[in-house]
Amino acid sequence: MAPSALTPEQAHARLHELTVIDVRTPGEFASGHLPGAHNIPLDHLDTALPALRAAADRGDLLVVCASGARSAEASRRLADRGIATATLSGGTAAWTRLGHETHRPAGARTPWAMDRQVRLAAGSLVLTGLIAGQRWSAARLLSAGVAGGLVFSALTDTCAMARLLARLPHNQPRPADLDATLARLAA
Repeated sequence: MAPSALTPEQAHARLHELTVIDVRTPGEFASGHLPGAHNIPLDHLDTALPALRAAADRGDLLVVCASGARSAEASRRLADRGIATATLSGGTAAWTRLGHETHRPAGARTPWAMDRQVRLAAGSLVLTGLIAGQRWSAARLLSAGVAGGLVFSALTDTCAMARLLARLPHNQPRPADLDATLARLAA
């Protein structure tokens, strides 16, 4: 079963009947998410399988992320395990660009969005390689490696650096938050 895609307009019209799963990091989720969305970061998808299966048995699942790339990956992984989903075309970026409502938890600390974290890390590594390369020419390979990784990332619509950064503590859900989300989905 291949995952389907919904445009922001289609998703908005059906929001009352969809269970929305946001696979971004908790910080990204806190910066604004679709009303009623449940945060299950992509790295925790396997842990959530029983709860997601239960939710899918009750109705349609919509998987979202910032641009649609991570949600497409999540939907493929879930389809491989027999769970039907749809993705939000263009992600939350397209959703907000059209002026649809987003929710932000009151008083939530909002870390930088993942794309901003990637830009900071990649830029810092390139700059470090160039500066260190003034003294040790081999250090320029760091800059070349990051540049090659960025090109590969663009061509494949994947990002190894984002996957690494998503594992940092500030990008992880608190265990109690994830447990509560899974309990709500399984009920």
